[in-house]
Amino acid sequence: MRNAHKRFDSTQRERSGPNRLYFVTCNLYLLFFLTYNSRPTHSGIAAMKIIILGAGQVGSSLANNLASEANDITVVDTEPQRLQALQDRLDLRTVTGQASHPEVLQRAGAEDADMLIAVTNSDETNMVACQVAYSLFRTPTKIARVRALEYLVHPQLFNPESIPIDVLISPEQLVTDYIHRLIEYPGALQVLNFAEGKVQLVAVKAYYGGPLVGHELQTLRQHMPGVDTRVAAIYRRGRPIIPEGTTVIEADDEVFFIAAKKDIRAVMSELRRLEKPARHVIIAGGGNIGKRLAAALENDYQVKLIDHNPARARAVSEELSRTIVLQGDAADAELLLAENIEETDVFCALTNDDEANILSSMLAKRLGARKVMTLINRAAYVDLVESGEIDVAISPQQATIGSLLTHVRRGDVAAVHSLRRGAAEAIEAVAHGDKLSSKVVGRAIEDIKLPHGTTIGAIVRGSDVLIAHHDTVIEAEDHVILFVVDKKRIPEVERLFQVGITFL
Repeated sequence: MRNAHKRFDSTQRERSGPNRLYFVTCNLYLLFFLTYNSRPTHSGIAAMKIIILGAGQVGSSLANNLASEANDITVVDTEPQRLQALQDRLDLRTVTGQASHPEVLQRAGAEDADMLIAVTNSDETNMVACQVAYSLFRTPTKIARVRALEYLVHPQLFNPESIPIDVLISPEQLVTDYIHRLIEYPGALQVLNFAEGKVQLVAVKAYYGGPLVGHELQTLRQHMPGVDTRVAAIYRRGRPIIPEGTTVIEADDEVFFIAAKKDIRAVMSELRRLEKPARHVIIAGGGNIGKRLAAALENDYQVKLIDHNPARARAVSEELSRTIVLQGDAADAELLLAENIEETDVFCALTNDDEANILSSMLAKRLGARKVMTLINRAAYVDLVESGEIDVAISPQQATIGSLLTHVRRGDVAAVHSLRRGAAEAIEAVAHGDKLSSKVVGRAIEDIKLPHGTTIGAIVRGSDVLIAHHDTVIEAEDHVILFVVDKKRIPEVERLFQVGITFL
């Protein structure tokens, strides 16, 4: 153990004083045009043949997202019951078998697949499957979920000469980063990064007493003459409202706005009373996410971590330097009271047990925690709990799906965030070409035929952030951030950013 003092129970106290994701970028349009031009089309877009390995929560969510679009989906899993449940709901093929076996991949159609996405529960299976797909079938794009830090700290492993994975996904790191941003901005329901953090999309609930509540959106500029922002969407009682200048913000509206990172707090203050910055954080669960979050927070916040497993609590205490580690039950009221739960700014329940997370979060809230965040894997629970005492329900699948969709979307897409349980998306697309070959380059936003329910919120041009206005003209290589209320409109958005044959 390091020269640190830790606490392992509620009576005895001892205290103590990047993960790098590997991404390979490519010009997806050129790849799709040359490779998929002869494929069957849906709504004028060539269909992609995608193999998903693993029908667990992430694999099933991804299949559900992609099956309704212009894609030919095959799902592989060892459990026939999981596959049958998917087939009963979705239009896709299934193959039963070990995902890394060549014969199974061949039956799944790896010989002419455009993309393989390996999201089984085994890192080793995912890595071997990508190796087999590359060596035997030359699958163009291979995406794998890898959780173990023991692999992730060696990014040199993942290249064509070693393990040929084109895109590496670490769900635990994605969720950790997501929670960290929520703690950084008290009062936010979602905080999403675009253009390497230069621009953020933030969701907040408008409160009674907020300066903008009861007023038209066009008065926002009068309130903040030095701050540029754009409201991308409003959800009122669960239904989307396309924002106009005359739209009046009501209390309890869920408002999505886009602004440069430096302006986020100022815009939030217009919609709700700003909460004081968080200082005290309690984390329930010392697994991969809980441990990573504690490590990310402990230098800036006072962090306590609770885990019921004595061996894990001791191991975590030896890896962290400033976090107070307690061995105990996070749903134990006496323990929470002894640790001053009433003075806690944020309580994060991050164990692998949904029910335990929900119960401990509800208890923490009732005992006085200012804000509670709960990790929930079952999609059916998410809407149920957010309507009660839990402030933010965090879905690992939704955090991961956005990262995967970034590489599935057609055109040059730099980032995708899945929103509103997959019903909406925020997309960062890169504009290419010129006025002759592109539907967006060289045109003012008011002249672009955007699909219904789609808004352009901001443009990043080099190091400059431009909040979108009706007369803003898009230039080649601009990063355009769009909010798409209706996911069914995604193919239309993709077509907007695909350059014509003139450009090639």
